[in-house]
Amino acid sequence: MSRIWAGIDSGKGHHHGLALDADGKMLLSRRVVNNEPELLKLIGDVLDLADGRQVTWAIDMTGGEPALLLALLVNHGQEVFYIPGRLVNRAADGYRGEGKTDARDAYVIADQARMRRDLRSIRPGDEAAIELKLLTGRRADLVEDRTRVVNRLRGTLLSMFPALERALDVTNAGPLRLLTGYQTPAAIRRT
Repeated sequence: MSRIWAGIDSGKGHHHGLALDADGKMLLSRRVVNNEPELLKLIGDVLDLADGRQVTWAIDMTGGEPALLLALLVNHGQEVFYIPGRLVNRAADGYRGEGKTDARDAYVIADQARMRRDLRSIRPGDEAAIELKLLTGRRADLVEDRTRVVNRLRGTLLSMFPALERALDVTNAGPLRLLTGYQTPAAIRRT
């Protein structure tokens, strides 16, 4: 019994899914919004096309944008392979057609998964790695936000009360409490 190969070109707001049979004939090509109902419909449609045959999924990213899709595929017990974006770009040069489109990239991803035997599988255990990437990304965002707030506060202090800006370390809680209780130089001088 033959199998079906499904290639996913990942994007922030949408993905493009494309399925090929064993001969490289396109069975499905569709752009889907990056939300659970749309992704589940794509997965269901590809599995319906397979009609009992094994489906091999291939994707060009492992973190960030396709995290929801990867979680859904893993939860549905699907075999997923990772094809690095650099490999997709190089392989695309060998295919007919000009320009870069999501559909063309999805075709290249599916076809490379069909022909290559050296691709890395994304296993259910990799879900922890995906979650860790999301958490570290969120932490980096929070650190950037805090740095931005501290720099803005320092700039405001420097424009109003330069000596106080030099004296206080606004990264600590104590100076912040002082500033929330006494918002002006006059209020600080009174005490």
